[in-house]
Amino acid sequence: MTTSPFLDAALAAADAASDLIRRAYRGNFSVEYKADASPVTEVDVAAEKTIKGVLQSRFPDHGFFGEETGRSNNDSDYLWLVDPIDGTKSFVRGYPMFSVQIALMHKGELILGVSSAPCWNDGRGETLHAEKGQGAWLDGQRLAVSSTSAIEKTTLSTGNLASLARQPEAWSRLGALIPRLHRIRGYGDFLHYHLLASGRIDAVVESDVNILDIAALTVILREAGAVFTDLRGEPVGLATTSVLATVPALYGPIKDAISF
Repeated sequence: MTTSPFLDAALAAADAASDLIRRAYRGNFSVEYKADASPVTEVDVAAEKTIKGVLQSRFPDHGFFGEETGRSNNDSDYLWLVDPIDGTKSFVRGYPMFSVQIALMHKGELILGVSSAPCWNDGRGETLHAEKGQGAWLDGQRLAVSSTSAIEKTTLSTGNLASLARQPEAWSRLGALIPRLHRIRGYGDFLHYHLLASGRIDAVVESDVNILDIAALTVILREAGAVFTDLRGEPVGLATTSVLATVPALYGPIKDAISF
C-alpha cells in the first residue's frame, strides 16, 4: 500500500493529537460548555491546534475547518475537515468512545479520511484510513463491508436519533423495521462506522450529526464498499446532518423502510 503526501500528513497529525489526548485522558482538565450545551475541553482545543499545525506546516495554502477554531483559507480548492475529539462527552466522563477525525475535501469532494480512536482497545487505539480509489485500511489490512443481503440477517446500529424521533411517522417506520432485523444495537460515535467498514455490522442510521463528525468516515466507508448518504439519499456535503450507511444490497430496502 502506497500513501500520498496528503495521507502521510493526516496520519502524522492524528498521531500527534492522539498522543496528546492519551496523556490527558482521565486527568484533570478544564471543561466549558458551548451555546448548545455540548462540552469543550482544553484538550479539544490543544489537539485541534496540534492537528492544524501539522497540516499547515505541509500545506500552508490549504483551507482548514475545525470544530474548535473554525474556518480559514476559504478560497482554497483543498479543505481539511477536523474534529479533534469527536465524542467529547465520552472523553469528559472517562470512557473511550471518542476519536480524532480528519478528512480532506477537494473542490467539494471528500477524498481522504482518517479516523483514530486513541484510547480504544485498552489504550492500544485503532486507526482506520482511506483515500479515494485506494481502499480502506486498518493495520495494513484492507477492509471490506459484509455481503449481507437480507433484512432478516441485518445488524443495524443507531446513533443520535433526536430529529428522527421528533417525526412521528418516520419514528413509527423505524419501529416497524426493527422487528424484521436480526439485531439492533446502539454502538454510536466512531465505533459503529469502524464495525461497518470491517464487515462486523451491516448498517448505521443517525439523524443528528455534522459534517466534521462524518467526513472522514464517509471516505472510509465508501472505500470499504458501503453506500453512504444522508437519510434522504442525498450525497454527503458540508450541510449534511443525517446518515444512512449500509452494505450495498441493504441500502434501498432500509432507506425505503424509514422514508425520513
